[in-house]
Amino acid sequence: MESIGPDYVKIFSDIITKKFPEKISDCRNYLRKERLSSLEVITLNRIIFHDGDTHNEYKSYDYESIAKILEYQRKNKMTNIATASAFKLSRNTLAAWKKMHQ
Repeated sequence: MESIGPDYVKIFSDIITKKFPEKISDCRNYLRKERLSSLEVITLNRIIFHDGDTHNEYKSYDYESIAKILEYQRKNKMTNIATASAFKLSRNTLAAWKKMHQ
């Protein structure tokens, strides 16, 4: 049985409609989905609330998102530093994920 969590599609739809209607077109593809992965939630959050201040962000990634990030790194033959920079996460976090998935 799949765990029940927040309905991020509904939450983000409400936020965009009420506070950021100019960003609807940027988020449309995400908001059409039935369920969002952790990576998609973080991406939507960046699209909507990006103010250039990314420090003090605490992120949580589900297994599916971690697997996609590691696959992206393998497919594009990227270093840990390049991948961490592309996804705005710590290279140490990326290294720990790689150890877990070996």
